[in-house]
Amino acid sequence: MPELPDVTVYIEHLERRIVGTTLEDVRVASPNLLRTAEPSLAETLGRRVLGVSRMGKRIAIHLEGGFHLVLHLMIAGRLHWKDAGDPKASPPARPRRVDLAWFTFSTGVLSLTEASTKQRASLHVVGTEDDLRVLDPGGLEPIGSSLTAFRDALLQGNHTLKRALTDPRGLSGIGNAYSDEILHRARLSPLRLTSQLSAEEVARLHEAVQAVLTSWTDRLRAHYAGSFPEKVTAFREGMAVHGRYRQPCPVCGAPIQRIVYGEHETNYCPRCQTGGRLLMDRSLSRLLKEDWPRTLEELEVQKERRAAGRSSRT
Repeated sequence: MPELPDVTVYIEHLERRIVGTTLEDVRVASPNLLRTAEPSLAETLGRRVLGVSRMGKRIAIHLEGGFHLVLHLMIAGRLHWKDAGDPKASPPARPRRVDLAWFTFSTGVLSLTEASTKQRASLHVVGTEDDLRVLDPGGLEPIGSSLTAFRDALLQGNHTLKRALTDPRGLSGIGNAYSDEILHRARLSPLRLTSQLSAEEVARLHEAVQAVLTSWTDRLRAHYAGSFPEKVTAFREGMAVHGRYRQPCPVCGAPIQRIVYGEHETNYCPRCQTGGRLLMDRSLSRLLKEDWPRTLEELEVQKERRAAGRSSRT
């Protein structure tokens, strides 16, 4: 799912391309995309774009007359841009399965695709500031936040750090990928409870949030400096732990571990973050029971036994 750094870069590119232009047409290919009936999409046509902003992980396009188009890309939604005059800018006569919508401006066409059969991406059309605020989860903007404000947002409930970082009502724009990177930098377990944190650990986590989100936003800006962001992904070269299961930790060299739950996974370094202890994966630990390794050392012993068993069979 595109998170704060990715959505920020999307918005900066959109600002350069569509602010001050006119929304000429909107074509929606998927009946699941549009989540509102009033006001209608037709009422937004012919209106000038006043701005583009981020609300959590949502992108809001602000139009004159008080209208707003609010996009949530969810896990697999992605944006694409073609300049006016590009032969590929026009919506195709036969949309592909991944095609959801096209927004035609006087300068070009913004298209939305979703590489998932579940089609969770959404478009809301709202006509008042009150309706716009309803879509905003209201979490604290993490970049530039004070330590006091961050602590208050983090400790408003007793949750695991993974959940606290990714709850949009507490902190804005952080998801699965960057929470893994933040917790690794802060050297904290994803399953640590917020109520257990010391003042020093809260400060360390606050510093990690600032550093990870700022540095990745800057890296993505540099990467997409000359072109609209394409192939936005949650798995990026240079990440410390996210998407790097079994690969060596860039700090200590220990193999990265993961917890899988549903469509999501948490990646962490057991040596840097959990004192060498392996966190329990609910499905696998239930299956393996007493054979589930508790530490890196036990994991290495299991690997050696399996390797020895394969050698004896050959």
